[in-house]
Amino acid sequence: MQDHFMEEVATKQKNGLNRAIYMLSWVVIVLSGFVAMMMFSFVSRSLTAGNFDWMSLILLLVSAGICAYTYFFHDRILTEYEYTFTNGALDFAEVYNNKKRKSLGSLNVKNIERFGKVDSDAFRRYVNMPGIKRMNWFLNREAELYFFYFTKEQDKRMIIFEPSEQLVDYISKYVPREALRG
Repeated sequence: MQDHFMEEVATKQKNGLNRAIYMLSWVVIVLSGFVAMMMFSFVSRSLTAGNFDWMSLILLLVSAGICAYTYFFHDRILTEYEYTFTNGALDFAEVYNNKKRKSLGSLNVKNIERFGKVDSDAFRRYVNMPGIKRMNWFLNREAELYFFYFTKEQDKRMIIFEPSEQLVDYISKYVPREALRG
């Protein structure tokens, strides 16, 4: 039997706004860092002079917090999803700015109960089930989206993602037949 391996990345198609926000986040980091350094200098001088100002301390903490928060989370603005298929096992990962990778999980497609397109009646039936946990691992709403429905540890779960046609063909070879029909 031939090995089936495929790795693909789902990226945002219209990414101009996200790139602009990412660049703006660097401006916020620099400016808030500069304000925090200036306020630190002012607070330390006011402490030695004996006339402590609470507003300066609050401004220092707020600007330092904005700088730190923006620095640690600005890579999430440029998010991609990575799908890796290896002989029936599909691994999902979230990639931030091509730097950080967060594993979202792995799924053996032989264990799913339903696989199909999001624009199908089956999807509408499953998505409206009570108590279903839905994981949206896609970026482009206008793309041709697919879903997996499965039960794990008595929890009903659904993964929605945007695979290529070739990846759908690979998945279809391993999915149980009853999971493909209406």
